[in-house]
Amino acid sequence: MASSDSATSPADHKRPRGLAPFLRSQMRNIAPFLTLIFLSAFFAIASPSFATIDNVGNILTQVSVTGIIAVGLTFVILCAEIDLSIASIANVTGIAVAYFTLQESYVNIANIPMPGFAAILLALALCAVLGLVNALGLTMIGIPSFIMTLAMMQIAAGVSALLVRGQIAYKVPPLITTLGSGSIGGIPWIVIVAAVMLLGGHLVLTYTRFGRYVYMVGGNREAAEFAGLNVKLILGSVMVISAVSSGIGGMLGVAHFGSAQQNEFDTYLLDSIAAVVVGGTSLFGGRGGIGNTIVGLFVLGVLNNGLDHVNIDSFLKILIRGLILLAALIINVYAQRLREQAAE
Repeated sequence: MASSDSATSPADHKRPRGLAPFLRSQMRNIAPFLTLIFLSAFFAIASPSFATIDNVGNILTQVSVTGIIAVGLTFVILCAEIDLSIASIANVTGIAVAYFTLQESYVNIANIPMPGFAAILLALALCAVLGLVNALGLTMIGIPSFIMTLAMMQIAAGVSALLVRGQIAYKVPPLITTLGSGSIGGIPWIVIVAAVMLLGGHLVLTYTRFGRYVYMVGGNREAAEFAGLNVKLILGSVMVISAVSSGIGGMLGVAHFGSAQQNEFDTYLLDSIAAVVVGGTSLFGGRGGIGNTIVGLFVLGVLNNGLDHVNIDSFLKILIRGLILLAALIINVYAQRLREQAAE
C-alpha cells in the first residue's frame, strides 16, 4: 500500500517539476518513512532483542486495536473533521458486549445475558447509533465535530459507567474471544482483523466512488457542493464509519485485555489520532489515506516497543511520544502552507 499522494489523493492532478519541488510536495509522506527507518535502526542497534521475528509479532499485536480504530478515524480526518469520541465509543461497545454476555457468579453486575450473536449485534448497534448521533449533530444541527464528539465522549463514558458501575466484567461471546485473543497458525486473529480492516479501508478510499467523494469533500468542500455531491451525507457516513470501527476495536480489545471496565481505552484517543497524523494524513483534509495510517502505526509501534527494550523512564516515554506528535503536526501545517503557496 503506497503512502504517496498519487495513490491516496485522486483529486491532486498537478505535480511540481524538479526534484526540490517534488520533495517539498511529498514531505508529508517522506518524513514518516524516514522516521520509521531511523527509529528501527536506532532500536536495533541499542537492543539485540528488538530486531527479532518474535518482537515484530509483538509490535503487530500491540498496534492492532489502534489500527482498527484508526481506520474509521482516517475517513473522518480526510474530510477535515475530527472525532474525539472514538476511545469512549470503543470502551462502551466493549462493555456492552460483555454486559449482554452471561458472567461468572462472582461478577457483581446486574447484566442481561443473551446469546453470543445477539450480544455482538446489540453492541454494534449501540456504536452505530452513537456514530449516527455524532453525524446528526454535525450535519443537521451544525455543531462543529470537535464539540459534538467531545460531548459524545462524555455521553459514551456515562453509558459505560451506568452499565458496569465501577465493576469489571470478564466474559464475552466465544467469537469475540477467538478474534481478540486467539490465533491461527501462530498469527493472532486480532492482527488479521486489523489487516483486513486496513485493507478494506484502503480499497474503499482508493477504488470506490465513495472514497473519491471523501477526498473531494476534504479537499474543497465548496467545490464538492457545486459538483452536486451530498456533502452532509458523506460527512455523516464517515462519522458512523468511525464509530463502528471504534466499536469493533473495543470489542476485540476487551477480549484481548481479558476484561471490560471503565476508562480502559482512554489512551487510544491520542494513539489513534497520532497514528493518522504522524503517518502524514493532512489535518486539513483531502490528502493522505490508509497507507499513511499504516506507516504512522508502525512509527508509534516501533517507538513504544523500542523504548521498552532500552528500559527508558516511562515518564520520558510519554514526553518523547508527545514531541514526535508535535513534529508531525508542524510538518502537517508546513506542508499545507507549501501547497497553498503552490496553488497561488
